Amino acid sequence: MNHSANPRRPAQTRRSPEPIFWALFGAGGMLSALIAPMLVLITGIAVPLGLLLPADAMSYHNMLALAQNPLGKAILLAVVALFFWHAAHRIFHSLHDLGIDAGNGARLIFYGAAFLATLAAAGALLLLGF
Repeated sequence: MNHSANPRRPAQTRRSPEPIFWALFGAGGMLSALIAPMLVLITGIAVPLGLLLPADAMSYHNMLALAQNPLGKAILLAVVALFFWHAAHRIFHSLHDLGIDAGNGARLIFYGAAFLATLAAAGALLLLGF
């Protein structure tokens, strides 16, 4: 069908990037719900109290080895970046729920901050070497 012949539909439709942000929000939300409690349990309770894991499980050398491993880098970056994107999307849409008109400026601030934080995390992981 020729869309230019249809007077009710514009010739070109601009696509919104919103589905990308919703996908990052959903992935970050799933990670926040499934991974964050275990991270708190392991890093905040189990290792400091010597439960379930050896006392040196999170020593500097072990954590450096994790961060220098390519798979470890990918997992760390995914967790950190998706947490940032989830938070940015939640804050942006919470403004709408509070009745605050969050226009494109707020969108740029929140999603831009998540993007910059993701780049900073990736840069920090790359600086650690392989």
